[in-house]
Amino acid sequence: MRSRVSAGLILFRQRDGLEVFIAHPGGPLFVHKDDGHWSIPKGEVEPGEDLLATAIREFEEEVGLAIDPQSNFIPLGTIQQKGGKIVHAWGVQGDWEESRAVRSNTFTIEWPPHSGTTKEFPEVDRAQFFPVAEAKQKLKPTQVPLIERLEEALRPA
Repeated sequence: MRSRVSAGLILFRQRDGLEVFIAHPGGPLFVHKDDGHWSIPKGEVEPGEDLLATAIREFEEEVGLAIDPQSNFIPLGTIQQKGGKIVHAWGVQGDWEESRAVRSNTFTIEWPPHSGTTKEFPEVDRAQFFPVAEAKQKLKPTQVPLIERLEEALRPA
């Protein structure tokens, strides 16, 4: 049975306003889907694994960028996705070279369906920074509150 708990990071930077780094799911089911299908880089929590440690590990596995575990992480709480999965998230300031290719774990599925042929696909096929308003359009709707919590946490007191 798959874990119903995931943990992830929202990498952010300040350019012309706040920008957040989100990922597009790989595989044939998402190739033509855009708005409402992107996600924060996240993954399943292993038994006994610390939630933040999971978020850091999964970020690197999904996009290929290591995050220093001594970084200043901003707790963003949890959300529940449409399928019931609980996602714990943290914000962390950082950057990404726009020319850098995503380096993601892969998964294998039968494709095309009922063909008897299995193919390997990346978990994430692309990832990039977006201004907050655009990121909110691209993200799964249940993850948008995480961006809103990040905005609130970064607002001057």
